[in-house]
Amino acid sequence: RWWKVMAAEAAVEADPINPMRLFAELSSRLPDDAIVTADSGSSANWYARQLRFRGNMRGSLSGNLATMGPGVPYGIGAKFGHPDRPVIVFAGDGAMQMNGLAELITIKHYWQEWDDPRLIITVLHNDDLNQVTWEMRAMAGAPKFAESQTLPDVDYAAFAASLGLHAITVTDPEKLRAAWDFALAADRPTILDVHCDPNVPPVPPHATYEQMKDTAMSVLKGDDDAWGLMKEGVKIKAQEFLPHPTQ
Repeated sequence: RWWKVMAAEAAVEADPINPMRLFAELSSRLPDDAIVTADSGSSANWYARQLRFRGNMRGSLSGNLATMGPGVPYGIGAKFGHPDRPVIVFAGDGAMQMNGLAELITIKHYWQEWDDPRLIITVLHNDDLNQVTWEMRAMAGAPKFAESQTLPDVDYAAFAASLGLHAITVTDPEKLRAAWDFALAADRPTILDVHCDPNVPPVPPHATYEQMKDTAMSVLKGDDDAWGLMKEGVKIKAQEFLPHPTQ
């Protein structure tokens, strides 16, 4: 039932892309020897919920430290440790602005030394320090504080392309499959700049009453994204209670 619920949540429409669908579309396409890394933040939530590991797959996170920025460096380290294996990195746009963009230059410098050139950097582009935004809502009942949470809008694909790497911008969920297929067959590292909806909530199945109450309070206090987070929150949470037929 867990996987049925996860598939249903990933299929919920969002504006423009439900980040869970980004991960769900990859899961069945993962090579059996893939190494997957995820940065801290909401990318770690979707990584944990939507990816099904099998074979010799390996994964890496910053663990309980919740350290921001290790995703791309972990991916580069994985390529040096296993240059013959494909590596996929998931990083939020906050992490990319902190150190990920600079590390793309490192990738440009070394990628031709790797037996398997596939290193896919997937950017969850939502112009928001998303995990902290949701923590403020759920743990403090505080609305999004745009002055600290809103990020400058950056064209990550254009920056990667300027380095001679493959780069794809995705704003349509129906184009996710083709983007993954291209990146997994590419002859060099690829950056997927995926525009995700910041209002898809990382609501855990065991969310407490206090967390839900505090999130509601953040809306009442004038959250700028009140309508979006209520709409997406209801649609996502409803998937836990709706019947999902066996496919």
